[in-house]
Amino acid sequence: QVQVVESGGGLVQPGGSMTLSCVASGRTTNLNGMGWFRQVPGKEREFVAAFSLSGGATFYGDSVKGRFTISGDSAKKTVHLQMNNLRAEDSAVYHCAADRLWSRLISGRQYDYWGQGTQVTVSS
Repeated sequence: QVQVVESGGGLVQPGGSMTLSCVASGRTTNLNGMGWFRQVPGKEREFVAAFSLSGGATFYGDSVKGRFTISGDSAKKTVHLQMNNLRAEDSAVYHCAADRLWSRLISGRQYDYWGQGTQVTVSS
């Protein structure tokens, strides 16, 4: 089994920045990617970004391109999401996800493992 734990989150003003971090532990040998998705009550889950643990490739959702940057450490099974120029519509619960399949991770439809999530609120 794999455990995924997020850290970071909180309240930030519009235009501000915030960094989220995530670590996967347990049976992580077969993981190929880690990333983030976000959820707002009443709305569909939205893919945010993904990092390949087997090559360092990155992939972003359209709404965050140019503002968010994902990075990671394949050996430590960690990823970080640097969020800049935050907008009110970025407010959501951000979940870290980990998957054995890169294609499935970036599809945004399902994931092998994910964490409880951390709230990000963008408000003045």
